[in-house]
Amino acid sequence: MDEIITSFGCLRPWRMEDEAAVAKYANNRAIWLNLRDGFPHPYGVEDARNFLNAAINQHPDTFYAIATPEEAIGSIGITILSDVHRLTAELGYWLAEPYWGRGVMSEAVRAFTDYAFERFGLVRIFAEPYARNAASCRVLEKAGFSLEGRMRRAAIKDGQQTDMFLYARIKE
Repeated sequence: MDEIITSFGCLRPWRMEDEAAVAKYANNRAIWLNLRDGFPHPYGVEDARNFLNAAINQHPDTFYAIATPEEAIGSIGITILSDVHRLTAELGYWLAEPYWGRGVMSEAVRAFTDYAFERFGLVRIFAEPYARNAASCRVLEKAGFSLEGRMRRAAIKDGQQTDMFLYARIKE
């Protein structure tokens, strides 16, 4: 269980004590609109408990808390693919709205991506933000990801078809 030190605090393994902070910050429609439907809205204490149980019992541990010294303020993680894609992982993340626009996520994505390349022997990490999520696109670009393409009408979110971008970072 590694901890990654950052200027705002750290990226660290999840713990059950994070339940109240997760329930508080994740229960936000603005966050939900930028994530996949597996992330519920509204988001309650039971949702936080279910997420934390899954994250804590994951092997290997690929989902981390984005945390200040006081509390968890978001999540970052990868899903490692299999078969011919076994050296590739998909990156996902969210951040509590009070921390938006402060560079927290750009730093977290860069640090976590560097860590994931080394820890899991990956060669490629990608992310698929909705095309309308300009802030997430900027986060990825600041963290060294390159835009590889636009996937037209690739998803349905909140009843609307939407394009997605494909960003990737390749281990140097």
